[in-house]
Amino acid sequence: MRKIVITGGAGFAGSHIVDEVCQQFPEARIVVLDKMTYAGDVRNISHHVFSQRVQLLVGDIIDLELCRRAVKGASLVIHAAAESHVDNSFGNSLEFTRTNVLGTHSLMEACRQEKVPKVVHVSTDEVYGEVMSGAAVENDVLRPTNPYSSSKAAAEMILRGYVQSYHEPIVIIRANNLYGVRQFPEKIIPRFICHMLTGRRLPLHGNGSNRRHYLSAKNFAEAVVFIADQGVVGETYNIGTSEEYSNLQVAELVCAFFGKSLDDVSDFVADRPFNDGRYSISWGKLAQMGWTPKNRLVEDLGMLVEWYRNHLDRYGELFAPPPLLDNSLALLQGAADGYVVEAGS
Repeated sequence: MRKIVITGGAGFAGSHIVDEVCQQFPEARIVVLDKMTYAGDVRNISHHVFSQRVQLLVGDIIDLELCRRAVKGASLVIHAAAESHVDNSFGNSLEFTRTNVLGTHSLMEACRQEKVPKVVHVSTDEVYGEVMSGAAVENDVLRPTNPYSSSKAAAEMILRGYVQSYHEPIVIIRANNLYGVRQFPEKIIPRFICHMLTGRRLPLHGNGSNRRHYLSAKNFAEAVVFIADQGVVGETYNIGTSEEYSNLQVAELVCAFFGKSLDDVSDFVADRPFNDGRYSISWGKLAQMGWTPKNRLVEDLGMLVEWYRNHLDRYGELFAPPPLLDNSLALLQGAADGYVVEAGS
């Protein structure tokens, strides 16, 4: 491939895709288009940028002309840029529609105009809504339940229109929740790890019973490149794992690693306006093509803890103690422990 464009490549999931693309396509020119919001960090891809393996373009995918310049001459576009934190979507839903829907539309129009031969769009398992039993398959009806998942489902509808009307070469992927190094600690696993490292209590939404499947970001990136190579245009592929945990079980795993009792270091906090009880997808279609997940959260936890221990300075503002006016305010220290954590999304 001559040129590969990855939107959102300085973010968590996107940076893992960049790692895998750099490894699998050593001769390709790789361009990252990223708005560099709070979740984007140049340090996620600095080793690639400094070695001149990757060109970083800072800009908004809403900008059609910027998108056209970015994708011009591209052999492949992987669209991973998105607003993705569900809690944020309840308080700022219009920004999610702007980025995830209008931004996707702008990028796809740019790809159409520049005749990009293949586009892989990163969606989410959350578009299926709650799946309290069994597992969703790719042709199931989409039933999103929150502003984030609704915006991702809306983006998919626009893509379907481009496939049907313009015969655009688009492939859609829907993945389970990801975990891995470089994940911004608004999500449950890095948040809990960082809280334990800084002596803070673990906040659990509701009663902690909400269940999610957790997929290694490395395995996810491998699947993205696999699908980019072998996926059929117009098709959708679930990328899943059998690693299913309730939020309570995730907290117990983290506490056990640190030798702590969950009851001693956790608090139940108010739940979000609506919180899906469970997500679950079948990835049999992808398994038949030869891909299966390899990593397990329990085996990767030590590696995650070590990474966050060594990189806590990245997130200093999140975990710095609040300023105290005098000793009588010391009891307010507990207020710093009240972060509301992403419920596994």
